[in-house]
Amino acid sequence: MSDIDDRLASLGIELPPTPSPVANYVPAVRTGNLLYLAGLGPAARADGTTPIGKLGDDMTAEEGYEAARLVGINILARIKGAIGDLGKVKQVVKLLSMVNCTPDFKGQPAVANGCSDLLVEVFGDKGRHARSAVGMAGLPNGIPVEIEAIIEIED
Repeated sequence: MSDIDDRLASLGIELPPTPSPVANYVPAVRTGNLLYLAGLGPAARADGTTPIGKLGDDMTAEEGYEAARLVGINILARIKGAIGDLGKVKQVVKLLSMVNCTPDFKGQPAVANGCSDLLVEVFGDKGRHARSAVGMAGLPNGIPVEIEAIIEIED
């Protein structure tokens, strides 16, 4: 068991099965030492439900933060599925966080922090990353947050 696996256990996080793509694309592409992850939505909560909704309408920023944290769990599962060991992560390089929100919602960065905070909790300084957090008029299947990631890997 790696240090990262120990850290996940101490945080009470069990990674779900790697999510399958919902359309015609591959979930991850590795080129050289960079792993590009396709956009992911939230993992299911412990009770089996998945967050659905629009920030500024039927979801609060706090609920969006939780949804983004659940996206982070799916990102971890996707990385592990792609490279086999989260201990190979050298650096989380960049996130693109897309928030399903009303035009007047201004809290996209606070929502995206749900994922960012989780990655720093799991990887420490290796989890600190560049990031964009933008608002969208809608996301697939009504999810509140979708996040893409670029990860640097070391073998």
